[in-house]
Amino acid sequence: MAALLRSARLLKFTPSGLLQITGTKRTGPPLSRLYSGALSVSRTGVLSRQSLPGVESTCSHAGRHAAVCVRSYSVATQDKDEVSNAVLSRQAQQFDWALAKLDNSVRRTGRVTKTMLLRIFHDVCRAGYPSSNQALLLLRSCGTLLPEMSLQERTDLAHRIWERLQELGAHYDVSHYNALLKVYLQNEFRFSPMDFLDKMEVAKVQPNRVTYQRLIVAYCQTGDIQGAGTILGFMKSKDLPITEAVFNGLVTGHARSGDLESAKNILSVMRAAGIDPSPDTYVSLMNGYAEKGDLDSLKKTLEEAESAISLVDRDILQVIFTLAKAGHQQYVPEMMEHLRQERGYIPDAMNLCLSLITLGLDETAFAILKTFTMVNRYSNNEPENQGNFFLRHCINVDTPLEKISHYCKELQDSNMHTQPLSFTLFCALEAKKIDVSLELMKVMQEQNFPIKPHYFWPLLIQHAKDRNKTGAVMVLKVMQQLGVDPDIETISKYFYPVFPTTEAARQALKDAGINMQLDSLLISNIRFLASNNLTELYALLSDPSHPPLEMWNFRNGLIHSFRKFDDINCMVKLTKLFYNDERYINIATKSNAETVAYFLYNLIEGMQESKVQEQEDQLRDYFKQLKAENIVIPDRICRGIRNILVPYNVPDLIKDVYNLVDGKDLSFFPATPRVTDLEPMELENNLAELKAKNKPLSSKLKQTIVALSSEENMQRALELKQQYEDHMTNGAYALLISLCCRCDNVDEAMSLKREMCRKDSSVLLDAGKYIMLVKLLAKNDRLEEAVDILKEMKEKDVVLNDNHLNMLFHTLNAVISNGPPAVQRLQDTIFTLGLAKPSGNLCAPLISSHLNSDDLPGAVEALLECQKRYKQVPRIHDVIVRLIEKGHTELLQKAMDVVSQERGEMTMLYYLLFAFLQTGRYREARKIFETPGLRAIPARLQWFAEKCVFAQQMEPLEQMVDMTSKLFECDRDEMYSYILRLCKDTNDWQKAEAVWTKMQEENIIPRERTLHLLAEILKNNGQEVPFEVPETFLQYEQEAEGTQPAKPAAPFLKDTRIDSQYQMRMISLCNKGKTKEAFAMLKESDKNGVTLRSFFYDYLIRALLSEGSMEDAMVVRDIALSHVPSFQLSDTANNLIVVTLSKRGQAKDALDTLKSMLQKDQVPSQLAITRLVQSLASLGDLEGIKEVRSLTEQLGTVFNLFSMVFTKNMALAHIKNDDVESAVEMLEEVYTRPDTKNPNISVVFRKILIEENDKALDKLSAMAERLANHFACYIPATNLFIQLMEMDKVEDAKFMLARINAIAEQKEDLMSYLVRLSRKPGKTGKINTLLSLIPDFVEKKVLFPYMMKCHVNDNDLASAKKLYERMQEEGVVADELSLKRLAMLYRRAGETVPFSEPPESMKFYLDKLKESEAQSQPAEE
Repeated sequence: MAALLRSARLLKFTPSGLLQITGTKRTGPPLSRLYSGALSVSRTGVLSRQSLPGVESTCSHAGRHAAVCVRSYSVATQDKDEVSNAVLSRQAQQFDWALAKLDNSVRRTGRVTKTMLLRIFHDVCRAGYPSSNQALLLLRSCGTLLPEMSLQERTDLAHRIWERLQELGAHYDVSHYNALLKVYLQNEFRFSPMDFLDKMEVAKVQPNRVTYQRLIVAYCQTGDIQGAGTILGFMKSKDLPITEAVFNGLVTGHARSGDLESAKNILSVMRAAGIDPSPDTYVSLMNGYAEKGDLDSLKKTLEEAESAISLVDRDILQVIFTLAKAGHQQYVPEMMEHLRQERGYIPDAMNLCLSLITLGLDETAFAILKTFTMVNRYSNNEPENQGNFFLRHCINVDTPLEKISHYCKELQDSNMHTQPLSFTLFCALEAKKIDVSLELMKVMQEQNFPIKPHYFWPLLIQHAKDRNKTGAVMVLKVMQQLGVDPDIETISKYFYPVFPTTEAARQALKDAGINMQLDSLLISNIRFLASNNLTELYALLSDPSHPPLEMWNFRNGLIHSFRKFDDINCMVKLTKLFYNDERYINIATKSNAETVAYFLYNLIEGMQESKVQEQEDQLRDYFKQLKAENIVIPDRICRGIRNILVPYNVPDLIKDVYNLVDGKDLSFFPATPRVTDLEPMELENNLAELKAKNKPLSSKLKQTIVALSSEENMQRALELKQQYEDHMTNGAYALLISLCCRCDNVDEAMSLKREMCRKDSSVLLDAGKYIMLVKLLAKNDRLEEAVDILKEMKEKDVVLNDNHLNMLFHTLNAVISNGPPAVQRLQDTIFTLGLAKPSGNLCAPLISSHLNSDDLPGAVEALLECQKRYKQVPRIHDVIVRLIEKGHTELLQKAMDVVSQERGEMTMLYYLLFAFLQTGRYREARKIFETPGLRAIPARLQWFAEKCVFAQQMEPLEQMVDMTSKLFECDRDEMYSYILRLCKDTNDWQKAEAVWTKMQEENIIPRERTLHLLAEILKNNGQEVPFEVPETFLQYEQEAEGTQPAKPAAPFLKDTRIDSQYQMRMISLCNKGKTKEAFAMLKESDKNGVTLRSFFYDYLIRALLSEGSMEDAMVVRDIALSHVPSFQLSDTANNLIVVTLSKRGQAKDALDTLKSMLQKDQVPSQLAITRLVQSLASLGDLEGIKEVRSLTEQLGTVFNLFSMVFTKNMALAHIKNDDVESAVEMLEEVYTRPDTKNPNISVVFRKILIEENDKALDKLSAMAERLANHFACYIPATNLFIQLMEMDKVEDAKFMLARINAIAEQKEDLMSYLVRLSRKPGKTGKINTLLSLIPDFVEKKVLFPYMMKCHVNDNDLASAKKLYERMQEEGVVADELSLKRLAMLYRRAGETVPFSEPPESMKFYLDKLKESEAQSQPAEE
């Protein structure tokens, strides 16, 4: 192929001759409308359409570059080793996770981070057997999606990924080569297009249209029009369509060759070929002028473009980038005047800033930064910090400090950032840039910013690692120069480790003139004695000269020693001391009795059941001696201790605890539960027997009517009513009324109702039967009687639920044929009486009745009335479509005004464009999609796409997919999947194949499901699949059937085959949580010799296991095997067995189950492995954990976060084995690795706190302190602090905060904890406690909405009122969501809302808040 093209170059094809082809279509058939803009990679990121110079011409010495650019992709990959389908299926799930993470980052910010990309790359490599799609995902991300990396670094990373994945067996097809080409172009990598084709030919990979298009662009980037013409001629000879991407490339090619006039003439050639120039075309031309610095031509072209099409901010930003890169920064301000700062501007501008900073053009980047609009997260007027990303990247690329200081000053002066210098210092410390950090501190000092001691800790940590005494002393001298006195932590934790001995360190301190404070030594001594020697502790604390000391300082160690029960007499003496001596009272409790009571509660709380039972005698002795010493504890704390002990079956111990209560109350001892029984239902013959015996039969009569109703046997039911009329109850009448309504017998239904009311005027039917009567009467033109029924419902206070509202909707729908007046009458009655709140669903039948009668003015008027009275716009899409079809422009405008007013302008635009698409007005729809600021609303797009697929409307669906190609935050894979679904339904493989090509043009990474769908379409039509189809697990039902060729399942005999309805009944019971009933049904069917399908056995087993019924599940398994010898448990069932056994502490059995799963080629779930490892950790089984880890690694896949799951549980196992040192060593090794991700170890701290393991707590807290002080790693310390707060150990948390001040600066973790607390009722107190300890970790405008949410969760109107008053006093503007919540509280309490309540629903404001957060997050990075 390459040789052929080289020969063709000798013919000297001229581009002009190739372009002047009569009859050239833009794309050909309908799908080709999707081909516009093929060159752009969905224009995500700043550089997606930039001009990329430097591609080498083929007439130059390309050989010296060939080895560099194509050194690794020369040979197609070999077939990879056989890997289990289950493993590959699991990998597919992981890929979906990785794709979602990267795709979300791209759609939200227009970029990915190097850290995120490398982590996914390493995960793929560790897993082994990378899929084709994984390789495509990684390669695609190495271009302009990485603006923080230099161009060469990006290309090197792409080569590294290509080589490594090829070694691991990745299969590369043409889509991968096209992706690599795109990366080369985006990164301005110099390569030979002909050599690239050579390598593809060697690899036996056939180029496609996308390949040729990108090679043309490669030639054009260097201005090699002749090379581009060669490939263009070859495309023509192969009848490949010449798309817009080719023309755009030629515009760039002529511009790069210096022939701007020819570049401009390409636009005329395009129009002659039937292709309108797009924004990409104009941007290519403007970039050509920008590179030459021709401002006049650039402005003229811009005016021409804006008159012909709509340019967005992203287009202008690309021109600005070209100007700056070409050295024409003086023209940037004029181009910035054309920026509209529409929705989506900030992420695009951020990417431009990052790219400019990477190239050293930070001044231009700062000019762009200053254009950022203030994005307010909580709908108030206070600006958020802007420019964090800018300052961080400046630090990372070593921008001169003078410039950074200048930028910080400007940001602060313009109110764009509140503390830019502090944030910059944080970034410098984080990046371990010592010199820059010290200089920044000096600058901060000069500007009167407070410098705190912990700012210097990361600097001292680095000197401690290097044993750099001079550097450490220099840091102290800088501290002195800045007037910062080193505190205890700074000296003891960061300065001492630099020196070989403490004496040497003290001498250095003395030389520096620093006095040490040793107050903490006393607490350390007390803690040691509390953990190791109670006798000495008592002697020390009982000394009258001992200073006061709160008990919380040493409580954990004391509890640890008490649980040994080595010296009960000393325990009693200490408890008595704490009870009587006010020196040891806790300030929080202000009571010795409560201090001791809480101590006793904590002593019992962390003891396991087996430990309590083992030490019951010692505990009883201890409590009896406390009673003898007249120690009394409050009743409420005694209740708490009792609640802990009740499940442990120690009644005598509970009584001893209860004896400590003053004023006994036996009411809190448990009561005996009641048991009720149900009677079985009998049939009609039993009724006759009861009558013959003259026994009561009302109940049996009702049951008989129920049975007849289930068979719709109205005639027989009415006969029974006549026969046993004296025994009819209200319930029996209600059943008959319902039956008559279903059988459309209105006269009999009303007669029964009147008869029932005569017997009992107070009788009340349920809401469903009332609504059935209304529907029946309305359908039979008895409207007034239907209204009377509705009034009766109101009089008798009938309550409606969601099901009843749905019935009302169907009732109104049934009356549509009677005309709009009938529907209006019923609807008005329902809403006026307050039987139901107005909703779009209930208002829709009225609009439908007008549409059915072709009364469009009436439909619009009804719509306006619904909006005015009920704030609803039902069936708006159908109304708009009909108005467009009929050409009623005035009515259409009125309808649009309604939508815009009720739902907002964006929703109005979506309704309008969907109507245009459905009616074939594609030009008008495209103009709407080009509206500045329009962004993707996935639910709206999905609704219309599903509508097209269901109706098999390909053209409007294609048009929508085409028009959304540049829509902000649009999921392109999702859009194309809808076309493929329709292609499958219509069996159109040609169109499906064209979709695949178009996806490559857009550089879209398809999900696994999309590839499977496309492959299925092609295979079904006997076509070759041009990519590797990901292998997946066998279909679940096939697995559940346990089909094996050697052991066919037992045949279902006609006399034993169970009805499918019976099987579905069993599944229905399982879904409703009635697994015991389903289990009983199965046992009964087994007695009768009935055989079910394997799927149903497995389904019941899973349902039983999900409830923990292990024994019953095993019975079902045995029954299944007796009927289906080849039956196998599915992987889901086996996973549930592993989880159940692990929860029961049967870790060895769970491990055996795991091994058997792997032997059967089943893949364990993440939950199953996590629970198993946790169970092994609780037993201290280190070898078992290591074995599980080894087994999962052999799968060739690693689950997300699994590395830390094993590490944390191995640490817990070490602690269980009383080997805390090994646990500390393991965790420290994790946190001190260079590549550490600072994982969360809250679970470890929570476990040792629950178990009151003071030895482990002391050592792990010391580790956390050491990591914070020596390595500036604050995650463990913050985890421990939050766990202490969670367990109400406030004093311990306060002490820890005093020792590690930097915890207060971990705002992200603290904010996350605050958010979690706000979601649960009863957590207001914890939030207030947290704020009392760290008052400034969150701004008030952020805090108050969460506090309001807490008060709403607690239904606390009084507190909510006070909070609202406080917000008003402090000038904090309440956001709409908080006002909505507060208004809801007022209504619950029956009070009038004293402010203007926001008109929209709660969901509306929640969605608005999420959208606002999504917009503001990029700007805060």
